[in-house]
Order: sequence, then structure tokens, then C-alpha cells
Amino acid sequence: MTEPLAPSVGWGVLHLFCRLPPASSDRGGGRCNHQAIIQAVKSAESHGVQVVTVAVLGHKADLGFMALGPDLWRLRHLQFDLQVAGLIVADSYVSLTEVSEYSQGIPDEMKQTRLYPALPPAGMSAFCFYPMSKRRGEGADSNWFTLPFEERKAIMHGHGTVGRTFAGRIVQLITGSTGIDDWEWGVTLFGVHPDDLKDCVYTMRFDEGSARFAEFGPFVTGMVAPVESVLVEVAHDG
Repeated sequence: MTEPLAPSVGWGVLHLFCRLPPASSDRGGGRCNHQAIIQAVKSAESHGVQVVTVAVLGHKADLGFMALGPDLWRLRHLQFDLQVAGLIVADSYVSLTEVSEYSQGIPDEMKQTRLYPALPPAGMSAFCFYPMSKRRGEGADSNWFTLPFEERKAIMHGHGTVGRTFAGRIVQLITGSTGIDDWEWGVTLFGVHPDDLKDCVYTMRFDEGSARFAEFGPFVTGMVAPVESVLVEVAHDG
């Protein structure tokens, strides 16, 4: 076995958004081996990887996997096993769990939750994921990375205050991807209802941190369920 590769703090995070192969539009799954997909997820979980399975709405993918764990090789093994089972990876995102530099003073319990989350949260099956970056405008006051630290910290404190108004409706995990993927952060939202996702993102667009400085990538939306249920739904085998 290859030596494990782990972050010095936190976990690796891999989002995979997959399509069924063309022949799998037939009942029975065609070239897509459902049992092999289930086994790939179970094998990853047996090696310390959390796997959240999502039935994706819209044209961007058929199903998604959010995998979190300490060993990046184990995340790669899951990706390989899903591809061998017949799934086509349409899009992906790589990031790491982190505690923001603006949140270093939070209690240790909150730090542990952000670095080592337990997902998916109970009772929240609405899901969306999107990447984002901070804007770099031409003016000194429109480039996030030229603002003084204390100003950035104050803006992010206000941003967090708005986010906490959705407690009980939304669980948010922000993972860092600067230098790892095309954007700077990945945002994964779990909601009680789909409109909770919409209300949260819309409300936070008016916050200064988003209105002045946020650049958003494409959104992927779906429903969280066990892998067996997701396969039944996306392949119409039920």
C-alpha cells in the first residue's frame, strides 16, 4: 500500500459529480454495476472515509459523492472504484477542512466540528455545493487581499452573524482549496427544505462580505440519501 497522505490538520474532502454511462438508461443499469458502486462506498467507509451520497437534480450530473477522510489516497481509491463500477466523473472538487484565520478564537469543540465534521447532519436531506473565491478588484477597497486583517475579520464576523440566523435550517461546511483546486473555497450546504438553501444563499448575498467581495462558481443541487436509495432513484430501478 502507498503511504498515507494526510493534512497536518483536518481532513481531505473530495466532491465527485458523476453520470451514469449511456447504456444505464435501460432498466437494470446497463454497464453501470450498482453492487460495485455500493461496495466502493462501503469499502471507503470501512477505511475511515465518510461518504455522503446525493441524487443530483438537473443536467450537471446524475449522482454525487462527498467524501471526507484523513488519507487522500483513500479518497482516490474511492474515485477509482466508482469509475471501475461504470460511473463517469462529470465534475469534481478537491479541498481540505479548515478553521478560518478569522475564527481562531472559537472554542475547541467548534474547531473540532469544522475540522472533523460528522456528515450528513440528521434531518437535512436538501443539498447544494458551490465553489467561491474572494474578488480582486482594481481599487484598494475592492481587493479582499489588500484589506487590513482587522477589517477583513470584522467583515467575516458580520458574515458569520448572518449565517447563524439559519441555525436549525442549514448546516454549512466551508472547506479550503486555495492552491488545490480552481477556486479558493468549497461551500457545502445541507438544509431541512430546499427553500432553506435558497433563503440562506439569497440572504447572505446582501452581507458585505458577499456583496462586495464574493465570486461564485456553479451550483450543484440534490437530495441526500443512502447510496442504495440514490441508485434506485437515478437509474429508475424501483
